[in-house]
Amino acid sequence: MDYKTSKIDLEKNGYLVLKRLYSETEIGQILDCISNVQKDKGSFQKTKDLFAIRQLNNVIPKLNKVLFNIELTALLSNFFDSEYFLTKAIYFDKPSESNWFVAYHQDLSISVDKKVDVDNYVNWTFKKGQYGVQPPIKILEDTVTIRIHLDHTDKNNGALKVIPKSHLKGIYRPESIDWNTETEHICEVEKGGVMLMKPLTLHASNKTVNNKQRRVIHLEFCNHELTAPLNWLERFDLKTI
Repeated sequence: MDYKTSKIDLEKNGYLVLKRLYSETEIGQILDCISNVQKDKGSFQKTKDLFAIRQLNNVIPKLNKVLFNIELTALLSNFFDSEYFLTKAIYFDKPSESNWFVAYHQDLSISVDKKVDVDNYVNWTFKKGQYGVQPPIKILEDTVTIRIHLDHTDKNNGALKVIPKSHLKGIYRPESIDWNTETEHICEVEKGGVMLMKPLTLHASNKTVNNKQRRVIHLEFCNHELTAPLNWLERFDLKTI
């Protein structure tokens, strides 16, 4: 893999799709870990259209050995400097019969350990037992999301749609999208492949129409500590793996 070119493409376009980083065996191990975990009401969200596990690394710590395999470790070491760490981990399962869709948006919120009045941290929320807040934009600009696909994903089962280069425009409100100048790209990802994305990249997903699952592990990485006394809720040092 040409990591230098791939990193340039990510910074330029705001997203990147890479082919298989995980074997069938590794995907099976990941799914076994998830299916065997004891369900906890605070971390699990289940509806007919969505099943999600938040704080995945805390709920299923043994997943780390499989998730951070040789391929992902090489990707991280070539894309990130040594100061990067994991800040969020979520498992999403979009069932085959799902009619769930998400409109265009940016990922502007991070998860923190407490609510404190700190300059430049705005739009506080409290959902599923955890605090979210919009941090200074530099933190969002330097965050990278890696989505590990446990199923083949295309336009028929909710593959992400993105607006290339939208991450370069700062906070970009969906209602202000000018479709005369913007283009849409559908990010189809093979089973075992990954999608990298900058959180400021405008993205959306359609309803599932082909009766196939879309299971994804969503990981976020950053290299910024938060303004004291705030701390990342799920901070996980990659050096401990």
